Amino acid sequence: MFKKYISIYFFLFFQLINAQNKLPIPDTLSGNNFNLTIQNSSVNFYPGFQTRTMGVNGSLLGPTLLLKKGTQVQMNVKNNLTDTTTIHWHGMHVAPQNDGGPHTVILPGTTWQPQFTVLDNAATYWYHPHLHKKTAEHVTKGVAGFIIVRDEQEAALKLPRKYGVDDFPIVVQSRAFDLAKQFIVRSELDSVLLVNGTKNPYLQVPAQIVRLRLLNGSTERTYNFGFTENNSFYQITGDGGLLNAPVLLTRLRLAPGERAEILVDFKSLLGQSTYLMSFASELPTGIIGSSSVGMGGSLPDYSNNKLNGANFNILKIDVIAASQNPITTILSTLISNSPISISSANVTRVLTFTSIGGMMSAAGPFVINGNPFSMDKINYTIPLNNTEIWELRNQTLIAHPFHIHDVQFYLLDRNGNQVPLNERGRKDVVLVEPMETVRFITKFEDFANSTVPFMYHCHLLTHEDDGMMGQFLVSSPTDVREENLSLLPINFSLDQNYPNPFNPETVIGFHLSIAGHVTLKVFDFLGKEVATLVDEFKQPGNYSVKFNIGHSERSRGMSTGVYFYQLKAGQFVSTKKLLFLK
Repeated sequence: MFKKYISIYFFLFFQLINAQNKLPIPDTLSGNNFNLTIQNSSVNFYPGFQTRTMGVNGSLLGPTLLLKKGTQVQMNVKNNLTDTTTIHWHGMHVAPQNDGGPHTVILPGTTWQPQFTVLDNAATYWYHPHLHKKTAEHVTKGVAGFIIVRDEQEAALKLPRKYGVDDFPIVVQSRAFDLAKQFIVRSELDSVLLVNGTKNPYLQVPAQIVRLRLLNGSTERTYNFGFTENNSFYQITGDGGLLNAPVLLTRLRLAPGERAEILVDFKSLLGQSTYLMSFASELPTGIIGSSSVGMGGSLPDYSNNKLNGANFNILKIDVIAASQNPITTILSTLISNSPISISSANVTRVLTFTSIGGMMSAAGPFVINGNPFSMDKINYTIPLNNTEIWELRNQTLIAHPFHIHDVQFYLLDRNGNQVPLNERGRKDVVLVEPMETVRFITKFEDFANSTVPFMYHCHLLTHEDDGMMGQFLVSSPTDVREENLSLLPINFSLDQNYPNPFNPETVIGFHLSIAGHVTLKVFDFLGKEVATLVDEFKQPGNYSVKFNIGHSERSRGMSTGVYFYQLKAGQFVSTKKLLFLK
């Protein structure tokens, strides 16, 4: 034990005397048209070695995208890799076909051009690849960048917002290198810290109120941010927007994928230095970065990583003269968030995290509701405008940061207890500790697509790649594709014959213009599948199917209400309503 403490002391002392590289501030892109090129490159992290990397418009990481709420933008994402990839706009509320999930791939040599209106509140978001089974590799090698959204509410507040002067993006990533100084994607020896892609960095800040936009871009590690001498600071945003008021803190825990903006008062430190640190010794057991996870050493080399359970420096901060027109005071209030009322929820969904390797295992593989991810399986079909409570039950001995695409949510409670003030804003990632239950409420609005799903998953990227992920469709009672059937490779019409309302049966008729695999399903208004009527047809022609509520165990419990029947042929889907009167 004594030897361990000695090694940690020398490790931290080595860090202290080697903060010698100026922190790079990413270039910015703004406007309505953004050109992004994903490419292979290399970086000289160690003398005499070139580490193979990936970057966006450069050798590592990418530019910061400055977006304004309410504007229409187009992203031109060119893939110059030899591998397929994707780009996901993490935290942003966009249609599923623009979201950049694993179904929206960018083949080598091609350009993806999503267009969307920025609907998000002012906050810090980010972009990164989301290719199934390769997310960890592509992010580890360097494909990631900041997104800063601005809006009128935030612009009206007296806050630091001079990019690179009093407003700094800070992405922290831990990495492992092999003997040839190449990135190791799967390793518990991620003891090298990169801040904005730089080892041993320092940052010069003015002696005034400064805004730091913190992003945990690590593959697995959680950080417990704080400052030397336990200096206090104020958190002003969650993942997806401003809090009601600044929250005074000395510690801020961020799991992979989480973001927070903090205000730090450096006025009294002119001419001095301090450190942004991680107080990992204070992290609870089970969180990657704490002193231990799981039972029986189930993560090889975890105990040999000097960062785990130690307090370590992340960024040296040198305080210089104030800038012109500095911000010198911190506001007492920010905006008024309006959390969603619990009484408005249409349904509660329970998602349980377990390990296929057994509850005691920290190595997994981990799954949600007992099922590993499948690209072909839709886990939920959610009606457009549904308000839902999601209950996350972690039945493993390792913490999982849960991320959902499409929406921001409000946390309701942790193990039945009220969440702290700094977790009461809009979020899209929440760290669920071992044996903890977390509930949140959200509304699925604006976007529906009957063929392209949104994702939810653990943001430990190795867990995601190994199958701790699911997907959901947001369905609309009317499908816009029906208006353009003549343009589709597989054409069909779908008409419901009377009786409507029906009890106990109705006849559903449809026409297939060409042969194809077809599935006909019935869903209730909450998106629960009631029955599968037809599995496939291999010949074109007219068909009709009699639907009786006694056809399956699932349909026998139907109650009075609106139901949806959905015809799917290939990637094309048509949906119509039917009414059942009990």
